[in-house]
Amino acid sequence: MPTIHLTTFIKAPLERVFDLARSIDLHKKTLAHTREEAVSGTITGLINSGETVTWKARHLGKTRVLRSKITALERPEHFTDEMTDGDFRSLKHDHHFKAIDNGTLMIDYMHYELPYGIIGRVADRVYLNKYLVRLLETRNDALRKVAESEGWKQYL
Repeated sequence: MPTIHLTTFIKAPLERVFDLARSIDLHKKTLAHTREEAVSGTITGLINSGETVTWKARHLGKTRVLRSKITALERPEHFTDEMTDGDFRSLKHDHHFKAIDNGTLMIDYMHYELPYGIIGRVADRVYLNKYLVRLLETRNDALRKVAESEGWKQYL
């Protein structure tokens, strides 16, 4: 099962970064290039433990729908979202947050498994893993910019 591990330094308080990472509205803004929209479940505000959101977006030339559920949440250190329906065989995204002297470390672990056996593994190695890393880096950079500016106030 492939795992993506990213660490992002953000010059902002722990609680702000944690809550921005749970913001449905900020998620839509940071992935606007994929036409990301929340279509059911928690579709605005901050998502919480036990809640679901269904996302519709354009990825890899196709409109895709993915439903995820927040399966763990310990404010402000950690939350996990897991796919309950979508194109992956499985997808689990652990979000960890650690306060440090001059800001917050946001640490992502995304574990996923593709269908289609050997074809899925080849597609992952050739393209999908790089695509997902870029997608997470783009989102994290946009979240960082909002958290470090006065823009965070419109989301919290």
